[in-house]
Amino acid sequence: MSLNEVAIYWIITGLIILPINLYYKAPYGRHSSKKWGILIDNKTGWILMELPALIVCPLTFLLLEDEINQNLFFIMLWIIHYFNRTIIFPLKIKTKGKKMPLLIACSAFSFNLVNGLLNGYFLTIIDFKNFSTNLFILGLVFFSLGFFINISSDNLLIKLREKKQGYSIPKSRLFNRISCPNFFGEIIEWFGFAIMTFNLGSLSFFIWTCCNLIPRGIAHHRWYNEKFENYPKNRKAIIPYFL
Repeated sequence: MSLNEVAIYWIITGLIILPINLYYKAPYGRHSSKKWGILIDNKTGWILMELPALIVCPLTFLLLEDEINQNLFFIMLWIIHYFNRTIIFPLKIKTKGKKMPLLIACSAFSFNLVNGLLNGYFLTIIDFKNFSTNLFILGLVFFSLGFFINISSDNLLIKLREKKQGYSIPKSRLFNRISCPNFFGEIIEWFGFAIMTFNLGSLSFFIWTCCNLIPRGIAHHRWYNEKFENYPKNRKAIIPYFL
């Protein structure tokens, strides 16, 4: 089986998992549950499950690529995102005493392992010289915008938790339009990456990102509406004016 076929099957797997994710809330964060077995420290779980993405994709690229070339630019974007997600973000979040199921951390670890291998491989075979300049610029704009939305929204949530004990209604910026702008930003980010690199690996990652974050955004939105009677009724879950 070729890696092109593996990527296609990987995409199909993500689409199959989408309705499951819509039905079952992933039991971590505000949806954490003891019913899913052994629990581990939340920060430890975050680092554990994101670590393969930070390491495996760049390592695969460096092992397969004979010489350093322009494709290293995409690897650097990947590292910037996952250094934040694996190291900076877990150290900043205020989750003292919170736990997540070990099963969830292991599942995410497995996903990031496969995803890192696929993207590391595909980023070695794309030919930067044949890229459309317009698509590259468009993709880079989307990636940069999504990264900014993701980081700034996460930071706002973290500051909100610093000021208040427990959960409260986030306000300002995109939070006035949607419940989960941090997820929205990450979707935009990997959409831009897929446009820039234009390969099956990046496309599969974008699809998986949607299949994971859209159901989670909907679950967060329902949680906010159930917990707060005064939650703004005009807010959507994850995509402004649409969903």
